Formats: sequence, C-alpha cells, structure tokens
Amino acid sequence: MLFASPEDFARAAALRSELERLDYHYYVLDAPLLPDAEYDRLFRELQALEAAHPELLAPDSPTQRVGGKALDAFASVRHAVPMLSIRTETDTEASGAFAFDGRVRRELKLTENDPPVEYAAELKFDGLAINLRYENGLLVQAATRGDGEVGEDVTENVRTVGQIPLRLHADQPPPVLEVRGEIYIRRADFERFNARALAAGEKTLVNPRNGAAGSIRQLDSKIAASRPLSFFAYGLGEVRGWPLPATHSGVLDALQAFGLPVCAERAVLSGPQALADFHAGIAARRRELPFDIDGVVYKVNSLALQQQLGFVTREPRWAVAHKYPAEEALTTLLDIEVQVGRTGAITPVARLAPVFVGGVTVTNATLHNQDEIDRKDVRIGDTVIVRRAGDVIPEVVGPVLDRRPGDLPRFNLLERFPHCPVCGSHVTRGEDEAVARCSGGLFCPAQRKQALLHFASRRAMDIEGLGDKLVDQLVDAGIVRTPADLYKMGLMALANLDRMGEKSAQNLLAAVETSRQTTLARFIFALGIRNVGEATAKDLARHFGSLDRLLAADESALTQVPDVGPIVARCLVEFLGEAHNRQVIEELRAAGVQWEEGEPQASVAGALAGKVFVLTGTLPTLAREEAKALIEAEGGKVSGSVSKKTDYVVAGAEAGSKLDKAQALGVPVLDEAQLREMLNKGAAA
Repeated sequence: MLFASPEDFARAAALRSELERLDYHYYVLDAPLLPDAEYDRLFRELQALEAAHPELLAPDSPTQRVGGKALDAFASVRHAVPMLSIRTETDTEASGAFAFDGRVRRELKLTENDPPVEYAAELKFDGLAINLRYENGLLVQAATRGDGEVGEDVTENVRTVGQIPLRLHADQPPPVLEVRGEIYIRRADFERFNARALAAGEKTLVNPRNGAAGSIRQLDSKIAASRPLSFFAYGLGEVRGWPLPATHSGVLDALQAFGLPVCAERAVLSGPQALADFHAGIAARRRELPFDIDGVVYKVNSLALQQQLGFVTREPRWAVAHKYPAEEALTTLLDIEVQVGRTGAITPVARLAPVFVGGVTVTNATLHNQDEIDRKDVRIGDTVIVRRAGDVIPEVVGPVLDRRPGDLPRFNLLERFPHCPVCGSHVTRGEDEAVARCSGGLFCPAQRKQALLHFASRRAMDIEGLGDKLVDQLVDAGIVRTPADLYKMGLMALANLDRMGEKSAQNLLAAVETSRQTTLARFIFALGIRNVGEATAKDLARHFGSLDRLLAADESALTQVPDVGPIVARCLVEFLGEAHNRQVIEELRAAGVQWEEGEPQASVAGALAGKVFVLTGTLPTLAREEAKALIEAEGGKVSGSVSKKTDYVVAGAEAGSKLDKAQALGVPVLDEAQLREMLNKGAAA
C-alpha cells in the first residue's frame, strides 16, 4: 500500500478546510458560495484521496457526514452536566412573564427601588434536544437528553447534520465545550421531503418534530443523512479551559463565532412588560417563522445571577418556558362523518373526543378525502394527532399506532355513505378523482345555491339580475328549492325580499320569462353536469337533436358523440340516472322551458372542423360571442385556455397572457382579418 505524500496531506487538509467553509456558508449562513456541481467535484476529490490513503481520514472530514454502518443499538451516555428541564408557564397571556419576573425578584431579594432584571429572550424550538461534546475543537460525541442524567449516543447520526460543525471555528478552541441545542426540520424542507417520498411510494414523516426525533434515533445513519435536519444552539453543558462570558447572550454570541448556528430571533430585555411584548410579538409572527416553535424562553441574562438563583427540584430558577397554545394534541377518533359541499364534493370529517389545541377546543377535523384516509391509515377508535395552526381548519395528522386497540377495520367512504346524507342521491367517485361527489346536483339542498347560480349564468339560461345575494335570499326564504321553482315565483314574494322593490321584482320576473325560450345546448349546459362544459353541451345537442334521445342514451351511445369519452359519459349517466334530477328536468319542461328540437346531426364538417381556437383581446369589428359562433359554424371549437392542443389563437387589442403563452408554445396567432379569410374559404367551399 502506498503511503500518502506530504502533498497528499496538504491537499486533503486544504480540501477539508475549503469544504468546511463552504458548508458553513451553505448550511448556517444560507448563502452558497459555489454551484452544487463544483462543490461535488471537491467533495469527490477528497473522498478519492481518503480512499486511496486511509491515514488521511480525519474525524472532522466532511466525508463523514454521509452516514456509515448501521448500529445494533445506541450506547448510553451519562451527561457530565445534567440536561434539566425548564419550568413551563402555561398561562398564554402576559401574566406568565410577570409571574416569572416576580419569582426572580423575590429570590434575589430585590425591592421596588431596585432596577429591573435583564433577561435574554429566545424561541422554544419544537424538535429534539441534543448535547454536542467538542474536545479541543473536534466533535467527539452527541447525545440525546434521555432522562436528563443519561442519554443515548447518536454521534454518527448527528454528524450527518450539515449545520453542525465537525470542528469549531477557533484557533485555540476550549479543551472541552459541550453545546446544548435543538435538532429540528424546517417546514419547507418537511413538505419537500414528504412530497418526494409520496411520489416514490415511500413512507412520509408525520410532522417536523417527530421527523427530527425519529431521524436522530435511526440505527442506520444513512437514513438520518437522507433527512433534511437543521440545528440551533442555545446553551452549554460541561466547559473546561474556557473563560465564560458574563451573560447568556454573550454565550450565544461566542457559540455563533465558533461556527454554530444560533437563532436570530432573540433579544436582551429588561423587566416583565418587555418579556410579555416579546411573547406577543413572536405569537403574531409564529406562522411566518420557517420552523415550528411552541413558546418562548426567558433566561436571566447574567450568569452570575443565574448561579446565585440556582435550581429547585431539578429546574433552574433563572429560566422559564412561556408556552403558546398547543398546535398539536392527542385525542380519540370517535367517528367519521361527511359534509356535502356547494359543488357536491363529499368531504370526510373526523368526530373527535374534545381536545384543547391551538387555543380552542376542537371536536371536528378534516380528513380531506378517501386517499388521505388510506395514506394516513386512520381508523375509527384510533388515538390520533390533531393539528391546528392559527385560523387553519384543524386536521388529523395521523394515528398513534402504538395505541391502536386491536385490529380496527379500515374506513371506506363509499361503503359507509353510498347515498348523500343530505338528499339521498347516489355518491360516486371517478376512477381518476380523489373526491367523491353527490350526483343529485339539481335537487340536493347542499348544492342548491351553486346549482341555481350556474343555471342562471349568462352562457346557460341567461337570467339577468339573478346574482349571489339574491340567490341567497331566495333559498334562505324557502322561495326556491330547485331551478324549476324559478318559474313559479310570484311578484309579491319577490317584492318582500330585502332591497327588492316592485320594479326590481318585475325586471327579474321578465328575465325569467325570457329564459323560457332557449336552446337545447344552453339547457344541457345549465343542468351543471360535471365535466359537461359549453362545447360538450353543443356537441350533445347536435348529436341527439332532442332531450328525450339524450335521456335515453347509455354510455355506449354517449361515447359516439365527438369528444365525449368514458369519463364524461359516466358523469352524464350518473347525473341523468338520478331520479331527483330527472324530476327537476320534467318540472322545468312543465313550467314552459322549451327549445327547438330536430333530427340528430353529424358533426359539422366545415373548413375549421376539428380545429381548436382561443380568443383573446378585443377584435376590431367582431364581438367575442360573434367570433365564437362563426368558428363553431365551420366546425371549429373555442377553448378558454391555451395549451399544446390549441391550433390557433385569435388575438385582438390588449391581448394578455394567453398571447404570451401561445408565443411560448409556438401556437399560430391570427388577427381578425386572417380569421375572416379562413372563414370565407370555408363558406366558398
């Protein structure tokens, strides 16, 4: 075996120093100095040198962060200085700060005439407490808190955390320096990690706190190396041969100078009101922080006064944690029910044993959809983690599997709720859809307002004056239950509504009367059938010619319509197969809603047949509806958005993002003259 040359030793030392400097800027300062590819090149060069000459391998080498051989178990570590817990003030108001200051002043025998006590205020991180032991500047051991006296040796896992220096930044480091701090996961890193894990079909992390603790307690350090762990230093354990600063804030400044990350959200304050203001200020910005916290910590800033105050029942008298309302808590999942949304979406809702979390008592939490229930493996009877942040709707994070009582059955939404709990219509779920839906769109009370607004919209039945506020009044007053009831309204009932005089009522009734005469395509579109847009409604009207023929069509017949595939056909069959919807359709016809019907027609075989157009901007002489009608008369289709399937974009004055997207995708752009030229060629043919 060839021994390393002096040049190899020098090169390895230089590479270690450079990579350490780059790591510090990348992980601690969040200011990368080199592209990743160049960093990787230097890293691989050092790896190759160490592989060829093992005597070059140093314990502080950046190559030791990647994780090594899995352990059979963690060794125990007795802390030289116990890792004691801090007293907690659960009062979330200002009184918590005043109570702490009062205790400190009494212990120090201070009177009202004495100056206020100076405190260091910082954040209480929601992660895993860790003790880092440096000897002569080198990281030699990392241990968990454990019971405060004895923890677990997790050195190999902690070495993988990029923010923790393997060697202190000091020419003459202390012979022994134990640094206390918190390993945590930033929210953005947590979301990215879970998104990648989900895409790869791998297990996701439950929450940032559990993810941090679980990562450090992995016997295989390669797993810890794959997790996006971060670190903040906040105190000291054993110290030898290093003159301590006079204050706690001075300690944090010194740790930062050693290359350890220290949270910038800290302050030196005097008196209890300043502490209370700090607590309130952080609370207001809590959700803006890039990581989770569960409170703030106040410490007497003077180390001499800390020593004078001492400890009581294993807690320092000179520090307190002033908590915020919990954002996560454990409770029992009593049942799963569903809510029906305005569009018919069926959302599963967890019914919980009451639990205080995030400042309120929570009894319900969203479960989103069946896929989320399956992914989290949540079952009725489970002990579950509930999360609430600010005004966000509470959600069930996941079950505590260790507390699952026996083999609980899995929850299946369609088996438990085959019919809508509001209207009794069938609940369906498309093959490629996450959300289950009620199929009683025209009848279901939960969907009533949305169905009426769509029915009356300009491109549907075009009932002018029937907007959100009026629909709210009509439904809430019990005047209208289904679209058919619009044609049964009386003048007096309308005139008595809030802000609805006789003239306005007459105008609305006139608009309703006008809408009785429509087209089959508009009527089909007005029904609000899922996945049946304006263009599809026109295709259906053209293909079948009459409503009765459409109502009699099965899936096979429906898929014969141009651009109607299996998904749209299934939506039509489910909607039109619902007795409630059929009843409303018949009531509309009985109320005099009518249109001209004819024989089935083949697809329009015009000059623009099969071509997809998008209109944007203002054309010189053609209104958008006129241009659309002309294009459709020649067999073309008009879409509302530009995609790779778009054949032409017709752009007028003040065309916006659609024109930009067309140019980016290379879609041909026409002006009005070019469109007319294409239309004229079709007419001439």
